[in-house]
Amino acid sequence: MERETNRDSDASTHLEQDICIHIFTVSSAMVGVCLTVIGLIRVVITFGRADTLADDFLAGDALLFLISCLLSYWALRSRSMRRMHRLEKIADAIFIFAMIGMVIICALITYTISVPARPGGG
Repeated sequence: MERETNRDSDASTHLEQDICIHIFTVSSAMVGVCLTVIGLIRVVITFGRADTLADDFLAGDALLFLISCLLSYWALRSRSMRRMHRLEKIADAIFIFAMIGMVIICALITYTISVPARPGGG
């Protein structure tokens, strides 16, 4: 009976670490994606085709992904299981919030690009 409890505990710990690893890798990749899109938006704005707040929102989103990445790394480095679980849940919540923000920002970018600029710049 005790062995089964230990196996369940080991499986749960392995799953938590696996989730942390996924959050860590995807969050760090999403920081790069956000920064790349910010650069592309700035190029579009420079050429005068569109003006949008999406780059500002993407900077905030990149910051959320960075925080999620750092928290998941901290959880992976934590020796305390309780602390690891707590950090993993916080990193997961921030990651989900940042992903929802990314969807909203993509909709904003799509809307900005699809709406023609007003004549006379007004």
